[in-house]
Formats: sequence, structure tokens, C-alpha cells
Amino acid sequence: MRYAPNTRETIRDDAVKFFVEAGLLLRNPDDLHRPTNSGKTVYQIEPSALALLRKVGTNEWPTALKAYLASRKGLKDEMARTRHLARVPVTLPNGSRVALSPGGQNPLIKAIIEQFCQIFTPGGVVLYIGDTENKFVHLEAKSLASLGVALDSAAKIPDVIVHYKAKNWLLLIEAVTSAGPIDDKRRKELKTLFTRCKAGLVFVTAFETRRAMQSFSSYIAWESEVWIAEDPDHMIHFNGERFLGPYPDVTPRRETKKWQVQPVSATPASNIAAGV
Repeated sequence: MRYAPNTRETIRDDAVKFFVEAGLLLRNPDDLHRPTNSGKTVYQIEPSALALLRKVGTNEWPTALKAYLASRKGLKDEMARTRHLARVPVTLPNGSRVALSPGGQNPLIKAIIEQFCQIFTPGGVVLYIGDTENKFVHLEAKSLASLGVALDSAAKIPDVIVHYKAKNWLLLIEAVTSAGPIDDKRRKELKTLFTRCKAGLVFVTAFETRRAMQSFSSYIAWESEVWIAEDPDHMIHFNGERFLGPYPDVTPRRETKKWQVQPVSATPASNIAAGV
């Protein structure tokens, strides 16, 4: 069977996932930690379902169907347990927990929430976490609404959103393992998406390692931040007058004077300063 280009995700979300949820298909039985959106994702017919289907049209079908239906709950419970063991557990700053799908960028998202937030946004509240299996795996809709933010499921939402209440900053964090740093285009998109926000916006791109950042360094937007999980106590600040804070173009008007700073002299051409 042939599929049109760029339809794999649509087929996965609109058809295949229902067979997986029903227990008729197994996703990545050869590697439970493979990301859901990986190009190497494979599906296999669940063995007992396959045995049942082979009896369609035979005299054994009625008896086999009855036995299969009787065993369904046990089968689904076992598959759910197996999937749960492969998930990535994340502890939020308030002590509650969220389980993310395995692989991909989710181990980095775990580091963002459990390390970055503790160091750079103490007392902050995680308002949103995205996941490939569930875009709204964690959503504090009321808290976002109080800040003037309403997230549309069709919008390209950052991977993690954190409200740093002490300074009234909203940190928009992208976890990058293969693509998607906050470049100039993405910064403008986020600025537009959160244009009604009552908190100052801070743009952060997170990487697992310095090596992972190297291929993206020339694309990262000025007036944004970079955090690297292997050096969690440090941040890299790309240009501008302040370290880890919103700029005038993304600061609510009523707070502009509050965050006003004195002009600084020109910085070297590299314009990158590491924060310790």
C-alpha cells in the first residue's frame, strides 16, 4: 500500500492509534523506548488477536471469539502495564507527577522540569507540558487564562511553559533533540501566540549537550536564552541588556517601567555571554 507524502502522522493519529488503544496492535514491540513519532516506529498485530483472525470463516471461530473476548481485560491490563513501565516519570515543582511517552525529547523535558525549574525559576509553576502521544498531557488552563493566554490545539505550542511568579515571567521553552530551536521566525510566532499575555515572555531553547547545540547555534534568536542539561547550573544568553528576563517587545505595557534598564555599551561581535 502507498501513502501520500507527509501523511504518516495523520494516519497514526486518525486510525492506527485506535487499534493500539483497543489492544489489537502493539507499537514498537522490539523497542518500547522508541519515540512515538520516530520514523522507525513499527506496529505488530497482538499475537492472540492474530490467532483469532486466522480462525475467521472456520468452525472454530465462535469458540475462539468467545475465548478471546473473555481474555480481553487481562490482555489490555498487561499491555497497559508494559507501556507504563516504559514511560518517563516527571516530578513537577509542586511534587505532583506526570508520565510522558518514552524516548524522543521527553528525557530532556524531564530535565527541564526537574533541574532547570529548580535552579532558575524557584517557586515557579509548570503550566503546560507537551507530549507526542498527548499534546495536553499537562495543562493548567485556568492559570493560563488568568494570564490572558488560551492555547488552541491547532497552535504550535512550546514544549514547556512555566510561570515564574516571583518576577511575573512566562518562560516558553523548546526542548531540542533533532529540530526546533527558537530562531527568529519561531520567536515571532511565539510572540504572536502569546500577544495577550499579562506576564513578560522569556524564550528558552534547551539542549541535552553542548555538542547537540553546535549545529543550531547560528540559528538561535538574539534576545533569547539557551540551557544545556549536561551543565544545568549555567545558561547562555544571546545578546541584549539583561540575563534571563523579558525584553520591552514582550513585556506587558503596564510593566514596561518596572523592567526598564539602563542602556549598555556595545558587546563583541559574538554577543554571547555565559551565565554562571
